[in-house]
Amino acid sequence: MTMEATTILPVLKKKLAFLSGGKDRRSGLILTIPLNSDQTSMEELSATLDYLLSIPSEKCKARGFTVIVDGRKSQWNIVKTVVLMLQNVIPAEVSLVCVVKPDEFWDKKVTHFCFWKEKDRLGFEVILVSANKLTRYIEPCQLTDDFGGSLEYDHNDWLNKRLVFEKFTKESTSLLDELSIINDSDKSGSVDKDKYADCALLPSFDPETVLQTGHELLSELQQRRFNGSEGGGGGGGGQAGPAWCPMEEELLAQPQVMKLLDSLREQYTRYQELCRQRNKRTQLDEIHAKVMQVVTWLQGPGSELLKTQQAIGDSMRAAQTLQQKHEEIESQHSEWFAVYVELNQQIAALLSAGEEEEVAELKALQQQLSDVCYRQASQLETRQNVLQAAQCFHSTTQELSQQLDSLLGMLCADVAPADGASIQQNLKLLEEKLQTVEAGLTSLRQKGGLLLEQMCSQPSWSLEETESPAGEQQDNVQHIQAVMEEMQLRKQRCEDMVDVRRLKMLQMVQLFKCEEDALQAVEWLSELLDALLKTHVRLGDDAQETRTMMDKHRKFVDVAQSTYDYGRQLLQATVVLCQSLRCTTRSSGDTLPRLNRVWKQFSVSADERQQRLELALNFHTSAERVLQHEHVDVETLNEVDSSGKILLDRLTLPVIFPDGSEQFFGSPSETAAAAEGVRERLLLVEERQLHLQEVTLHNGEDKEEEEEVEVLNGQEGRLDVIGEEMSEKEEQDEEKEEAGRQDEDSGRATQDC
Repeated sequence: MTMEATTILPVLKKKLAFLSGGKDRRSGLILTIPLNSDQTSMEELSATLDYLLSIPSEKCKARGFTVIVDGRKSQWNIVKTVVLMLQNVIPAEVSLVCVVKPDEFWDKKVTHFCFWKEKDRLGFEVILVSANKLTRYIEPCQLTDDFGGSLEYDHNDWLNKRLVFEKFTKESTSLLDELSIINDSDKSGSVDKDKYADCALLPSFDPETVLQTGHELLSELQQRRFNGSEGGGGGGGGQAGPAWCPMEEELLAQPQVMKLLDSLREQYTRYQELCRQRNKRTQLDEIHAKVMQVVTWLQGPGSELLKTQQAIGDSMRAAQTLQQKHEEIESQHSEWFAVYVELNQQIAALLSAGEEEEVAELKALQQQLSDVCYRQASQLETRQNVLQAAQCFHSTTQELSQQLDSLLGMLCADVAPADGASIQQNLKLLEEKLQTVEAGLTSLRQKGGLLLEQMCSQPSWSLEETESPAGEQQDNVQHIQAVMEEMQLRKQRCEDMVDVRRLKMLQMVQLFKCEEDALQAVEWLSELLDALLKTHVRLGDDAQETRTMMDKHRKFVDVAQSTYDYGRQLLQATVVLCQSLRCTTRSSGDTLPRLNRVWKQFSVSADERQQRLELALNFHTSAERVLQHEHVDVETLNEVDSSGKILLDRLTLPVIFPDGSEQFFGSPSETAAAAEGVRERLLLVEERQLHLQEVTLHNGEDKEEEEEVEVLNGQEGRLDVIGEEMSEKEEQDEEKEEAGRQDEDSGRATQDC
């Protein structure tokens, strides 16, 4: 009996030995026994080896094993015991035992002698080798990282996969046996037909679950094999070897899993077909009985219920009562329609996989059932549409009547609004109510037409089977038409009254708007006056700035003038509207006096501001002329001083309004700042005047000194001229004497000749 991993699971978890999946140069599997410093149980190691040796196939065992005994963390006596134990466990399969020695080696003579002595008796070769020289016997790619190799091995992962594999093998084998018995019993006919519908012959395991487990296991094995073929490359010395990994077919029996899956799918397919045939045979009889039951009720009691329902009611309450009665009838039909849907699905499923002799019977049943159900459903839908249209018509009629009553009540009430906003609100509400009435009447026409259409479009078979007299249908039509005509007349009367009320309210809105705008114009003009008195204080630091401020002041005054004119026009329009409405207003009586009073105050303040700016411009112009020219006469200086003092005096005076009240420009500090600028300019002019006086005095002294120097320079010049004339005269005298001597010498020479 094959050993299972679950029986020795605690021992396998200790990793006393393992098959890493690596292979030696003879393609034999490598069995690794990692000894440690703890005492190793030989019984547990033997059980582990027995389990591991039960995994590979006989063909793989025939290649022999290379056993690596890792004694680096163990004692020599334990290593020796393990090596001797291999003789009893796997004597024929072991080809080579590599004992990995520790760095501090045991007694060389003892170990060498012992293995040499036991070589023939053991039946396999034992070599002692250090971990770094193990690659002489095994390729690095076939060794795990414990020995400096590149082969990956996860013992816990391997153990989990073994458990999954063994569980799948056990469950799939048991399931195959059970499915085979069930399928063979159906073929032999030993099982009674009535027992097929029972669930007695169910397998112990869920086939879907077992198949899913097998597919997942197979996918894992194939994936690991694929990964191993990529990373487990060729051997040393440039020779390419096969790629091996722990999940190869020798370790986890991939072909066995595939074979079990194939067999399981085959048996499960047969089992599913068997169950399908059982269910189909049972369903046929049930479907036939249910179809006849549905058809009998729909053609009998169901049709009789609908024949008695033709009225639409004359009010909303009557229509709701009829709707409740119809819903009761629909509820009774719904139960049978649900049975019809279920039967139709069952028949369709049987038709898709039925035999030829079954298809004809099923189609006939399906056609009969569909015809009866569709006919009855059409009658129900037609009656439901008529009732819904009647309810919508009565509901709309009721709503429209209420809307007309509300509109008429609003039109009959007196209009006494407090302001323009309330008039606008009332006018908006009036228009909304009228639009609502118009929309309601339009909706009523549409729903009335829809109701008439629904009543006249009933199928001929429904009208023929109706036992109620034709007069009932005609009465319903006349009632609908009379209601729509009445609502049209009421709407037209209200619309005429709305036109008259709208005109009056629009005039009142315009009246209040003019009054509000006139008051707003007064407020704007007051704000402009306040801004003029509080912020227009500066006079400019020079003539250019003062001119700019004068331009701004003129524009400011133009804005105020436009505001005043606008207010006057609004007040004139108010008077005209009051005469048209034959009423007096509460707010326009004192608006005109207020507007005129504020305008007069603004005009006085603006004139005062203009005069101050003109004085400032005159002062700055004169001052700049004094400061820029070198020669300034006394009159100009006096003019600057006089204009500056006048301007300073003007700044201290308040603005006197027509009613006798006074108001200063700006705050005292702002007035003081403006006056300080004028004083600074006057101070500069005085400094300029003193400077000119000093320059004049200094120029007078310099002129006297220059005149004395010029006299002296003139005397010296005249002396130089006299000296030059005397020198020239002396030179002329010498020249004359020299010429006289030459003449005397010439005369003597002539006389001598």
